[in-house]
Amino acid sequence: MGPLVPFIFSNEFSLVVALISGIGFGFALEQAGFSSTKKLVGLFYGYDFTVLKVFFTAGVSAMIGVLLLAHFGFLDISLIYVNPTFLWAALVGGAIMGLGFVIGGFCPGTSICAASIGKIDGLAFVFGSALGVIIFAEAYPFFKDIYLAENWGPVLINEQLGMSKLTFAFVLTAIAFIAFYLTHKIENKVNNRQFNFSKKKLIVYGSGISLAFILLILISITPSKNEMIAKRIQDPEIQQKTIFNEIDSDALAFEIANNYYKINVIDVRTPEAYKAYHLPMAINIPFKDLGKREWHKIFTQNLKTNYFYADEESLVKSTYLWAEYLGKSDNYILTDNSDKFKQQFSTNIKMPNGDSKHELDIYKYRKGLTDKMEVLTEALKNLSAPIKVKVVKIKGGCS
Repeated sequence: MGPLVPFIFSNEFSLVVALISGIGFGFALEQAGFSSTKKLVGLFYGYDFTVLKVFFTAGVSAMIGVLLLAHFGFLDISLIYVNPTFLWAALVGGAIMGLGFVIGGFCPGTSICAASIGKIDGLAFVFGSALGVIIFAEAYPFFKDIYLAENWGPVLINEQLGMSKLTFAFVLTAIAFIAFYLTHKIENKVNNRQFNFSKKKLIVYGSGISLAFILLILISITPSKNEMIAKRIQDPEIQQKTIFNEIDSDALAFEIANNYYKINVIDVRTPEAYKAYHLPMAINIPFKDLGKREWHKIFTQNLKTNYFYADEESLVKSTYLWAEYLGKSDNYILTDNSDKFKQQFSTNIKMPNGDSKHELDIYKYRKGLTDKMEVLTEALKNLSAPIKVKVVKIKGGCS
């Protein structure tokens, strides 16, 4: 649900989708025979490797799906929660679960599947699992030291191997299909069957292998959504042909002072430059972070007008083009840089020495807007912090 909530589905409706997905998952487990202990423990005795094949297929499919969603801009991989690795807890817990699996014939998920259709052994396994959880919780102080030992943090295998995510995806996909071939040979040997692949199986396996590698190759040779936008906005010809909506410091100051609730003033400089000085009511979205999903609503909304500014003309124009490609908001760029705005609307602005009425009018205009913006900034100082979608790490998975 990570890529869909809250951008497509609401948090409340996601529970309905989760319920439907859960029912579908349970139905698939039952239809695959995963409520049968004989089928599940076949992995340990070599006569049935369905469990390995299903989990490998699920893992590879999910991996390729995640890479595709990220490639086309629907998912920010950095927001996916990665369980921290506690080495000794993983080794000891894995040994206990593996022993329980081979003795009882179920893992926690498949035991629920078996219990839901009324199997006594499944019900017994669920009861035993619950009892084990209670015992662990009560005896936690005794297990705490080994449970928390060797905390390696959120370890990713591709990083440990020095590979990119895409390279690791190719390797794991190849390993999966090699494993399918070898386990098929083992099954035939244990079951005293002649090793052969029927035409139907060859078509199924061949189609699966082809589709998986075609998708991975597609990801590797095609630019991502953000890369395509970045290439377009850096094209000098596109920048020359584009008619930019522009605004000067005086007009923007008027908008801030009088229509602050209708606009977003966006500083695309670095956080350091923003902290040193920024326009009143401005939020900071550094140019390098424009593609992050947390800012997506800023560019897709059509209720507020976005006003971008930076200290370099090329940077602010590139930001404008990015916003135009990404969303449907009304966008403007400030023709002046932040220093000029600061000079014109500083609290230390001085009255002109001359008698020119024009200069005096400009002074009064800017002084009035400066005072009003100062009052607004103090009254609404919480709005000076970046307004963004709350980011929550996506957690979940099979226990």
